[in-house]
Amino acid sequence: MATETEIKLSLSARAASALAKQAMLSNIERHRQLLINTYYDTHDKRLRREQMVVRHRQKGRQWLLTVKTAPMLAAGLAQRSEWEVPSRPGEFDFSHLDGSVRALLESLRDDLQPAFTTHFMRHTWLLEPRAGVRIELALDRGWIEARGQRQTIREIELELLDGTVSDLFAVAAELQVSLPLHPEASSKSERAYRLLADLPLTAVKALPVPTDATMSSIGAFRLIALSCLNHLQNNEAGVCRSDEPEFVHQARVAIRRLRSAIRLWQPRLPEDFVTRFDPLWQELANKLGDTRNWDVFLAETLPALADALPGRVEVERLSSHARRRCANSRKASRSALKSAVYSRLLIDFSAAIQSLPDDAAGSLARFVPRCLDKRARRVEDRAAAALGTDDAARHRLRVAFKQLRYAVEFFTPILAGPVLANYHQSASDLQDLLGRLNDLAVASQLVAEAPTAGRGQGIADWLATQTDSLLPEFARRLNDFQQQPVPWKAG
Repeated sequence: MATETEIKLSLSARAASALAKQAMLSNIERHRQLLINTYYDTHDKRLRREQMVVRHRQKGRQWLLTVKTAPMLAAGLAQRSEWEVPSRPGEFDFSHLDGSVRALLESLRDDLQPAFTTHFMRHTWLLEPRAGVRIELALDRGWIEARGQRQTIREIELELLDGTVSDLFAVAAELQVSLPLHPEASSKSERAYRLLADLPLTAVKALPVPTDATMSSIGAFRLIALSCLNHLQNNEAGVCRSDEPEFVHQARVAIRRLRSAIRLWQPRLPEDFVTRFDPLWQELANKLGDTRNWDVFLAETLPALADALPGRVEVERLSSHARRRCANSRKASRSALKSAVYSRLLIDFSAAIQSLPDDAAGSLARFVPRCLDKRARRVEDRAAAALGTDDAARHRLRVAFKQLRYAVEFFTPILAGPVLANYHQSASDLQDLLGRLNDLAVASQLVAEAPTAGRGQGIADWLATQTDSLLPEFARRLNDFQQQPVPWKAG
């Protein structure tokens, strides 16, 4: 068994044509070969559920049987187990595989059938940027074919043959200086499965992070940060190609979770890491935040306002203003995620994560109680002021509360138990209510900034009344949350 470590980068047709002219490839021999791959799965897509790939590859006159396990990580990086042996089409000899993988595939052997194919021309260069480092750069151009439909393949693969993951990211960053390259969020097989299913784009929520008390603190941060990047990238296409608000919402949640992790680990991270990257992620979050505010206003606040004040001309004018502003803001969000700045941020941040030292920060088991205590105290300190009429005080509580809740979610595998379930439900109830109060506060601000024709005392009074009606419930839910035993001190 070998471990395949590679970075995938998508690029435009123009950039693909310009690749061979890059300085780093001068005086390096280029090889060219047509690759035709047939991927197999069972009728019920068992291999996809197991995050496993089985394929036959035609490489000239040679046929290879390949098995891969484990998914992509983030920012184009994939690290997975790989087995590859000579074979013939339709033959499945799994005797060279490790125990559990072999047992599963042998049990499915008779049910395997062709699922889709990929057909592409591969141009390769062998890079040796320094002594002891060898990286294969492959440019793939062709297509995926599934269900009689085709989807273009145009991407670079940087595969690490000798060296470190940091060497791989260094080459990717160097290429980005002169070419618009974007980390590819999914493998060819994952894209093929989506084409095969013919499913519309759907927003993706954060997946649980498999933290463990025995891992190092920085190792846990690396795992969580990559999970947040994966969450963000899984919603990129939706932000850029759909008007569905949930894509922007989930992209913002991914960035908030990432920034919360940076703040949580700040005492143990290099100072230049935090000062360099946190402002960049904040800037991107702000660009998406304006779109999210208008989405919520149009979907939730404005319909209720129109029902409460039917036929009012200022409400109609406010609606027209909001739709224009939302459309302009969505264009800005799409531009941000299509920009070279964002593509470089993904590579630079991922490279910096990989370079963080593992041995100086101690174990996660010792880190969890201290950091959660700190987040809980911040919530407690801000709670009293938030019970008044000050929107800003409630916003500060909401920020502190989200940081606490995200931290608890990061450590759910460590804290799991009945106390955590009750705590999480109470936290969810309180966060939902804080979100509704925040939406009303943002709506008041958006209305105040609207043209005079779209404002009116009736609108301002209605928003204020809605806020006042929620305050008693907010006080009850905050008290309920404060009475909950904390899961990191249970037992």
